[in-house]
Amino acid sequence: MTIRRIVPNVQVPSEEAMKAGGDFYGLLGFEEVMNMGWVVTLASPANPTAQISLFTEERTAPVVSDLSVEVEDVDAVYARVAASGAEIVRELRDEEWGVRRFFVRDPNGRVVNVLSHQTQS
Repeated sequence: MTIRRIVPNVQVPSEEAMKAGGDFYGLLGFEEVMNMGWVVTLASPANPTAQISLFTEERTAPVVSDLSVEVEDVDAVYARVAASGAEIVRELRDEEWGVRRFFVRDPNGRVVNVLSHQTQS
């Protein structure tokens, strides 16, 4: 299994707080690479896999996850995780912005968003 990146997800109370967070992380060298209104992802220009995401809400899942783990084959990881008996918080599905993902709860109660980017054909 190949892990491509891990991104901490921070829930913020408002769009104003999300902007303030973006401004703050900009001081550390991060730049905005995605903005969907309810989620902003910031990345290091020198190391694009060094990222942080700020969420005001989660529009397609029941909770904002604590972190995201991008893997090479999300279907294989989903099968392994489901077979283990771990709590699936949100079933595997395709998102309109080009990712396939599911949410699982770790043994300490943290919710992990596991995803793969879909390839364009």
